[in-house]
Amino acid sequence: MTPTPHPIRITAALGAVGALIAGAVASAAPANAAPPPWAHDTKDSKDGASSFWTPERMRAAKPLDLLPADAGTLGKKVREGAKKLIPSTSPRALPEGGGPWTGDGKVVTTSGRVFFSYQGRTASCSGNAVTSANKSTVLTAGHCVKMDGAWHKDWVFVPGYHDGQAPHGKWTAAKTLATPQWTASEDINYDVGAAVVNPLDGKQLTDVTGAQGVAFNTGYNVDMYAFGFPAASPYDGSKLIYCSGRTSKDFLLSKDHGMNCDMTGGSSGGPWFTKFDEATGTGLQSSVNSFKYNFLPNMMFGPYFGADAQKVYEEAQSS
Repeated sequence: MTPTPHPIRITAALGAVGALIAGAVASAAPANAAPPPWAHDTKDSKDGASSFWTPERMRAAKPLDLLPADAGTLGKKVREGAKKLIPSTSPRALPEGGGPWTGDGKVVTTSGRVFFSYQGRTASCSGNAVTSANKSTVLTAGHCVKMDGAWHKDWVFVPGYHDGQAPHGKWTAAKTLATPQWTASEDINYDVGAAVVNPLDGKQLTDVTGAQGVAFNTGYNVDMYAFGFPAASPYDGSKLIYCSGRTSKDFLLSKDHGMNCDMTGGSSGGPWFTKFDEATGTGLQSSVNSFKYNFLPNMMFGPYFGADAQKVYEEAQSS
């Protein structure tokens, strides 16, 4: 039987044609409408979740990552096919397979680490602040808000994280969401999540951090930039890391995008951008870091942002 992949959650995305720029405001649900089953009111204490995440706990949080099947399990035919998966490089002079982001720009403040409690332990992922009607929406991976049938607790977003520090504050979640497919059966093809964060010191998130645009249905095989805070060796979660290059479509076990990238666990949920401008640090988020095959350690994969990802985004931004 062909195994089902599980997340380390590392990303891919992309496109140009038919891009929906996130600025479009979703229609608001009726005031008395019940939240959909793929949205979760955290019920966490705002102050409690923030104070729980001390610098020591943030440094000690373990990256939430699960590698899918190995080459032996997948069988000879798939192993041989995997050799063809390595994508062609970007036409840029210097595609990047994984290194510290030494530039500046908006990505430095919109991207950050995500911290939460998972099965009694402290864990981490990555996330990104996006343009939204409520100025309070963060996109991440589905497994970074819910996993093994349970929604995570003590969820906070720390934009601009650096070595235990929260220069732009710790933003607690009022609501977390994931695609219906991820919520129901943790389908790897729909590993997309979001959070609506509470105000902090009387301000909304993106008034403090700025925001990145979002794009849906942008196609495959395009140039992308991926960002995250990998916390598994050889990284330690203290710095913003990026990869760039031309993506390819996974033909093994998912419909995801793949990119040459050595980011590790903890980068899950970090943003992938199309049309990224290095000078300004801005782009259109089109996927999130999702998973790796353990026999392809330098390739990561991310879900296609289609109608279901858009539904999660619209529900979040209108909350």
